[in-house]
Amino acid sequence: MKRRIAGFAALVVVSISLPAFAQREVPMRNGIPVAPQGLVIPPLPTEPVVYDTAEGQSIRVSVIARGLEQPWSIAFLPDGDMLVTERAGRLRLIRNGQLVPEPVEGLPEIVAGGISAGLFDLALHPDFETNRYVYFTYTKPVDDGTRLGIARGRWDGKRLADVEDIFITRGGGSRLAFGRDGMLYASAGGTVLRLTPDGEIPPDNPFVGKDSHPPEVFTFGHRNTIGLAVHPVTGEIWQNENGPNGGDEINVLKPGADYGWPRISLGRDYEGPWHSEKWQEEGAEDPIVFWMPSIAVSGMTFYTGDKLPLWKGDVFVGSLRFGEIPGTGHVERIVFNLEMHEMRREWLLADLRQRIRDVRMGPDELLYVLTGEDDGAVLRIEPAD
Repeated sequence: MKRRIAGFAALVVVSISLPAFAQREVPMRNGIPVAPQGLVIPPLPTEPVVYDTAEGQSIRVSVIARGLEQPWSIAFLPDGDMLVTERAGRLRLIRNGQLVPEPVEGLPEIVAGGISAGLFDLALHPDFETNRYVYFTYTKPVDDGTRLGIARGRWDGKRLADVEDIFITRGGGSRLAFGRDGMLYASAGGTVLRLTPDGEIPPDNPFVGKDSHPPEVFTFGHRNTIGLAVHPVTGEIWQNENGPNGGDEINVLKPGADYGWPRISLGRDYEGPWHSEKWQEEGAEDPIVFWMPSIAVSGMTFYTGDKLPLWKGDVFVGSLRFGEIPGTGHVERIVFNLEMHEMRREWLLADLRQRIRDVRMGPDELLYVLTGEDDGAVLRIEPAD
């Protein structure tokens, strides 16, 4: 031990020999940590399950359809039927509460495989009852590989007819949303696009006549968009995206705005270091919500109904897994105050241990959840009493 005295201050320097050890050598594959075995995923219940929740809103959760292969999106038809996409390239119909055994006919050729190819999102035209248009995104085969296709067809009650591509671009799994302005918003790679319902470029898009970005681009600087939803009051488009190892976020989209990826991120790279030296940057928009660790955020919806009154105004997102651990998927509820500041979050359905791919509010004012599993299901959340 050495002691150094200067005036009234003393500095004690102690030399201690510590054992050398490593915390853990984590195996990697293709630059990504190999996931642990994770938690055992139990079979989904055969009977409705009642849960108490944080706001005092007791809920009943029922499985209304089983046997779907990696379901990705759901759309509610005016007659009470539901359309569900399967990532494997099939469109399925739920009629009178039963999954119709045969897939819906009329889809184009779809390339499926892995997590970034297949059939993805669904959206109904705002004037669906008149024109019967169903929009969808899919992986399209082309001469030099694949592209992201944005397509539409007319629903005749049994199949899609007159299917046509309205826009072809690059990107993997894509979400769709019709805005209050009647325009179609679609995620593609690191951007969100804004198109007319016919797939044309609106003349008031932020990059029309500019060289910095293609004219179809509405926002950029996104990593991997997995959710789009329209705010029920402001009409703003909300977007969520996966970070790398952490840094999932929800953004409020502004025309022409930059959301920072890959220069800035609130997450770590898969090898462990922080992805970027800073979390904010002049000229880049901050997220309204972020997650660290990652929840592998997926589909998103606002609850605006009266059937679940203590959740009115809340945002719901799906989680595929938490902190890179399999078997930890859930639904997450986020509460905002009147100034749109995040107040609290609640995990729902965590005991089911399912990968949650999408969450939507149905026309019956109940919540519907898609489990992103090989033996996937549609779940319904309703009041318990």
